[in-house]
Amino acid sequence: MDEITGTPHCPPDTTALRDRVAEFVRGRVMPCEPVLDAGGAQAAAVLRRLQREAKTEGLWALPLPSELGGQGMPLRSYAHVAEAEGASDHGPAALGSAPLLDVLMLWRHGSPAVRERYAERLVAGDIRACYAMTEPETPGTDPFLTTTRAVPADGGTWRVSGRKWFTSGAADADLVTVLARTDGTPPDREGLSLLLIPTKSPGFRVVRELPVLGAGGQWEIELDGVVVNDDHLIGERGKALDVAAERLQLGRTLRCLRWLGQAGRAFDLMRSRATTRSRSRGSLADLQLVQRYVFESLLVLRTTRPLVYEAVGRLDAGLDAHVEVGLAKVAAARTLQQVADAAIQVHGAAGLGPDTALPALFRTGRAARILDGPDELHITSVARRVLRAPRFRGDR
Repeated sequence: MDEITGTPHCPPDTTALRDRVAEFVRGRVMPCEPVLDAGGAQAAAVLRRLQREAKTEGLWALPLPSELGGQGMPLRSYAHVAEAEGASDHGPAALGSAPLLDVLMLWRHGSPAVRERYAERLVAGDIRACYAMTEPETPGTDPFLTTTRAVPADGGTWRVSGRKWFTSGAADADLVTVLARTDGTPPDREGLSLLLIPTKSPGFRVVRELPVLGAGGQWEIELDGVVVNDDHLIGERGKALDVAAERLQLGRTLRCLRWLGQAGRAFDLMRSRATTRSRSRGSLADLQLVQRYVFESLLVLRTTRPLVYEAVGRLDAGLDAHVEVGLAKVAAARTLQQVADAAIQVHGAAGLGPDTALPALFRTGRAARILDGPDELHITSVARRVLRAPRFRGDR
C-alpha cells in the first residue's frame, strides 16, 4: 500500500482515512486472525469487539448508504480503502463493509417491506446475509441449469426447494438470497428469480461445511419446502439475472481490490524476509534469484492495479464494465497467487507453517481463480465481446 507497489493516486480527502483503516487492520484485525479463522463462539465474540471498536473510531460501514446508517463513500474513493481493509479476509466484516452487496441489492430491488425490515439492521451489523446461487452437480457458470425451484403457495407465498453450495457465511447468516426457477424448466433462459429467505424458516438446513483447500467459511445448504412471503421476491419475477449481473460486476471488483491488498501484504512479507534473513554469505536480498522474485512480484502488482482501478472508474461512472471487470478479475487472482507463492519461496520452510499469513494468502489466491467465475469464463467472455464488436479500442 505504498509508493513502491504503485498504488494509484489517492484523493487527498481519502488518504488519511485509508491510512487509518490500514492501521486498524494491521494492529487490530491481523493479530486476531487465528481466532477468527477458527470460527465458533470465541471468533464471534472477537468479531463483535472489533466491530464496536470500528464504530467508536468512525470507521464503520464506510461505503454503505448514508440514509441507512453508513457513511456513503463513493466507489472511486472507497476503492483505496477497500485495498487496505482487504489485506485481511476479516477486514470487511470487522469494519462493516462486508454486507455492501446485499444492502445495495435490497435497497435497489427489494420491496418496501424488505427494505424497512432488514436494510438498516444489515448496515448496523445486527444481522447477516449471504447469497446462494451455485448448486452441486450443476455448472456454476451456467445459471440457466438452476434446479432449485420456487412455486406459488397459499396466502401470497412461495415454497422453495433445492440445494445450494459454496455459500459464504451461511452457518451464521440470518438471511439468504436464493436463485430459484419460478417459471419454465432448465435450461430456459427466462424464469429465474431471487427470493430473500430468513434462515430460521422451517425447512432451511445447513448441510455441511465445505473446506476450501483446508479453510472453512463455505457451506452447502438445503431448502426443503421453505415458505417465504411474496414480498421477499427481490426484483421482478423472472428477472433474477439482471439483478445478479449488477451485483456480480461490483462484487468481482471489490474482490479484486481486496486481493490487491492481500498481494501487497505478501509482497511486504517477502521484502522483510529478504532484507532481514541472514546467511553465512550475506542476506537473502543479495541473491539474484530472490531479487527476481521481488522484481516479478512488483511487475504483476504494478500492471494489475491499473486494470482494477479502470474497472472501478467505469462502474463508478455507471458505464458498462464487462471487459474491464473480466480483465481485472483474472489479473488480480493470478497476481495474488503469484506474489504469495514467491513470498513463500523466499521464506523457505517458514512460509509453509503457521507463523505467517502466507499459507492463507496462497490459498486465497488459488481459490480466487475459480470463485466468482473461473478464469476460463472471464477469458472467453471478454474475448467474445472483443471479437463481436465492430470497433474495439483496447486503450479505452
